[in-house]
Amino acid sequence: MKKPSDIADLMKKNDIKMVDFRFADVPGTWQHTSVPAGSVDEDALVEGIGFDGSSIRGFQSIHESDMILKPDLETATIDGFRTVPTLVFICDVFDPIKRASYAKDPRFIAKRAQEYLKSTGIGDTAYFGPEAEFFILDSVAYENEPHSTGYAIDSSEAHWNSGEPAATYRIRNKEGYYPVPPADQLMDVRSEMALELEKWGMQVEMQHHEVATAGQAEIDFRFDTLLNTADNLMKFKYVVKNVAIRNGKVVTFMPKPLFGDNGSGMHCHQSIWKDGKPLFFDAKGYGEASQMMLYYIGGLLTHINSVLAFAAPTTNSYKRLVPHYEAPVNVAFSARNRSAAIRIPMFFQGNAKAKRLEFRPPDPTANPYLAFSAMLLAGLDGIKKKIDPVKAGFGPLDRNIYELAPEEAAKLKTVPGSLRESLDALAADHDYLLEGDVFSESFINEWIEYKHDKELKPVEIRPHPYEFHLYFDI
Repeated sequence: MKKPSDIADLMKKNDIKMVDFRFADVPGTWQHTSVPAGSVDEDALVEGIGFDGSSIRGFQSIHESDMILKPDLETATIDGFRTVPTLVFICDVFDPIKRASYAKDPRFIAKRAQEYLKSTGIGDTAYFGPEAEFFILDSVAYENEPHSTGYAIDSSEAHWNSGEPAATYRIRNKEGYYPVPPADQLMDVRSEMALELEKWGMQVEMQHHEVATAGQAEIDFRFDTLLNTADNLMKFKYVVKNVAIRNGKVVTFMPKPLFGDNGSGMHCHQSIWKDGKPLFFDAKGYGEASQMMLYYIGGLLTHINSVLAFAAPTTNSYKRLVPHYEAPVNVAFSARNRSAAIRIPMFFQGNAKAKRLEFRPPDPTANPYLAFSAMLLAGLDGIKKKIDPVKAGFGPLDRNIYELAPEEAAKLKTVPGSLRESLDALAADHDYLLEGDVFSESFINEWIEYKHDKELKPVEIRPHPYEFHLYFDI
């Protein structure tokens, strides 16, 4: 554990001038406040600093606004993007009146999820490894006025620019997976992102162009514990966006910014360990999966609709979850089959430490602290209740789901078709989230209310540009 004296030495050695205190709001966006280094003494590092919780999305009302940010000293990182030497901490939110961790702090919810796993005796560590895809664009413009609405994105490598004179190559629709430069125009930008991520303490395993045209990208970093991975995903988004801006580009993690091409998912690899040993491997099991893993899969697929209220939490998420764009709309599990909602990777057979499941419907608009916690609780519910995914009708499915006969496909359950359906499912099915006091009834109700009032309804009541195409001349 780092001590305040360690931080003081770090600040002196690197001539730190500013200290940045960062935390996630309820929807999952990093917020921050900065303090001159000379004002950051041991009390600030141990007791924290005050802030106005009523101005943060999903937090306090104005009459109960005083909150505290307590820095996690283990997360100290030098921010290489800032001109002024700056040290960054990820913080926990503290309620000074109750003198306790703030119940609606997403990071605290993730901590409770980890503690609940230990309390069950099933395991002591949950590992998560997300693959957060994104688009690197040359430009973006959007407006939402009463008399005018629309958006435009552009990328020099996109197929729609093939009619523009230029000494370059374009990537055709749905053909962006693994082309070499010069068709892949963004290799150097992604490499720069990968190297910056390593400076932030993350081990990058791979970077490559993804399937869609217009600069879709993926950079994979190594798995870690639930909390550390959620922290790392917040760092990941920050680093990727800042490298893009530094190169005159802009990044979006929207699941479906481009109609007619693949969207951006966040496939989440998951496993449970105990006493340093993996629990999801059985050399004789289907896909080398242990019975515990199968029960975990059974829990995830049983609760998938309500889990997606946290793991695919935006109206745009369900523009991605449609057939024929490699999106896992059918609720099933399989070894190797990427058209199933849950895949059991088979890259390294016989390797117990590498055995995990891949949950494919989530996307990178999710708040990772909440989404990972919801996934873990659904899986643990499956283990406790011994929900067999085969008996529950979830597979295994070793054929391409998209090529099934209509009568076969009709038997498969599908994921929700809208955010409204996911929120309705969460309202009806959330008892498993209350186990161990990880989530609370009030938090779940406030999440549903926030999503309805701030996102779902505003989108639903506005005219859509395509409606003019359909109805203007009627």
